[in-house]
Amino acid sequence: MEYTYLGRTGLKVSRLCLGTMNFGPQTDEADAHAIMDKALELGINFFDTANVYGGWGKSNRKGTTEEIIGRWFAQGGGRREKVVLATKVYGDMGDWPNHSRLSALHIKHACEASLRRLQTDYIDLYQMHHIDRNTPWEEIWQAMEQLVREGKVLYVGSSNFGGWHIAQANEIARQRNFMGLVSEQSLYHLAARMIELEVIPACQAYGLGLIPWSPLGGGLLGGVLKKQNEGRRASENMQKRIEEMRPQLERWEAFCAEMGEEPAAVALAWLLHQPAVTAPIIGPRTMDQLTGASLRALEIKLSEEQLKTLDEIFPGYKTAPEHYAW
Repeated sequence: MEYTYLGRTGLKVSRLCLGTMNFGPQTDEADAHAIMDKALELGINFFDTANVYGGWGKSNRKGTTEEIIGRWFAQGGGRREKVVLATKVYGDMGDWPNHSRLSALHIKHACEASLRRLQTDYIDLYQMHHIDRNTPWEEIWQAMEQLVREGKVLYVGSSNFGGWHIAQANEIARQRNFMGLVSEQSLYHLAARMIELEVIPACQAYGLGLIPWSPLGGGLLGGVLKKQNEGRRASENMQKRIEEMRPQLERWEAFCAEMGEEPAAVALAWLLHQPAVTAPIIGPRTMDQLTGASLRALEIKLSEEQLKTLDEIFPGYKTAPEHYAW
């Protein structure tokens, strides 16, 4: 396994991040525990979850995923100590006022609830799941600073923020002599490159590690033309997107076949070649998904010519404003 620093911190994390969103809704607890054990065996030390995970599929109860992870930690064997644990706050956790978003009250209650479910006394990386335009940054940072003082949170990150949000958050944190954001978790893959305009430059400027979610585009980049009749790839929305992008996908899958590599592995490898990227999130539902293309991605080194070809198939963005101005 390869390791890197999370943004400007001294925290070392694996170049692949284990996403746990399927634990509960699609993957039962025994299988989830086996996948986490295998991830540690493979050297993956970076695990990502969220307080709202579990609120769909078979479990259909928010908090289920954190509870599954907590019971895995409770088995001991150094599991908690070996894991850099990331979870999130923002989502609606109840019907009562202040059970969602980023008020100081909700941040306090949500953090303490996550700690109970996770059966731990601290969170390594506490991520804001979305921007809250109705709560001032002074209030948010005051709440986060308190959690850091109490030892309940070590680092703070963001998810789904714009470049302006990252700049605003870290400038206000700087005024308070607080470390501020150290990571951003964004939608990013070959077919979704909009964050190259401003989010990636902001991450680079402020020293944030970038953690791409949905690195395969929900299966779009995983050899979808051969698997149109399988699972989520057969959904109406996915079928529509396949037809809209069929020429690109045909070129993409031919490119991967010429390399002799699985499309999923190449898609992950491409992300690992991009600036600011710390670790794409892989969200296996099964053991095979963990041990297959994800690990192979670490071994694939793309040449300048290959990267240029991928840019031709899936055009990206220049840094703003040059992309749209002189």
